[in-house]
Amino acid sequence: MNREQAHGILKKYMEGERYLQHSYAVEAIMRGAAEVLAPNEIEYWGIAGLLHDLDEEQCDWENHPEVHGPTSVELLKKEGVQDERLFRAICAHNPASGIKAATPLEYAVLAADPMSGFLKAVAQVYPDKKIASVKHKSVIKRFNEARFAAGANRMYMEAIEDAGIDFDEFVDIALEQMREIAEILEL
Repeated sequence: MNREQAHGILKKYMEGERYLQHSYAVEAIMRGAAEVLAPNEIEYWGIAGLLHDLDEEQCDWENHPEVHGPTSVELLKKEGVQDERLFRAICAHNPASGIKAATPLEYAVLAADPMSGFLKAVAQVYPDKKIASVKHKSVIKRFNEARFAAGANRMYMEAIEDAGIDFDEFVDIALEQMREIAEILEL
C-alpha cells in the first residue's frame, strides 16, 4: 500500500477535520522518526502514523478502550490490506488493545500519537498560536508541568527512547515535522 492508497482509506473512514489533522501530524512525526531509525522505510512509517487512528469515528473507544486499534485492523482487512507488521504498530499505539510496543516502529507510533497533541497544546498557549513560534525549551518546560495537557501520556512520549531516539531529539524532530505541515494543521 502506498501513501495515496492509505490516504484514500483514511478519508473513507474519517471525516472530522480535527481527527484528520491529528492523523497528518502523527504521519509527519513518524516520517521524521523514520529518517533517523529506518531511512529506507519513511513512507511505510508515515502510513502507520496516518492510519493509527483509522477507527477513531468507528468505535466506542472511550467506553471500551480495548477496541481502539483492533477495529482499525478490521477496517484495513475489509479494504484488502494484509500487513501484520502494520496491524501490530496500529494496535501498539493503544496498550489497552492488548498489544505492547516491542519494535522501533511500534514505540514510535506510541510516542508520536501523544506528542502531536502535546505540541499542538503548547502552540495554543502562544499569542499567535503557531507551531513555528514554539521553542524546544518551552516544550520541555510544559512537559514537566504535570497539569499542562494532562491527557497527553508522558510515558508514551518518552517511549521513543526504547526505539533509539533521545527524547530531546524527538521533540526537535516532531516540532520540525509539524512545522512543515503547519498550514494543513492550521497551526
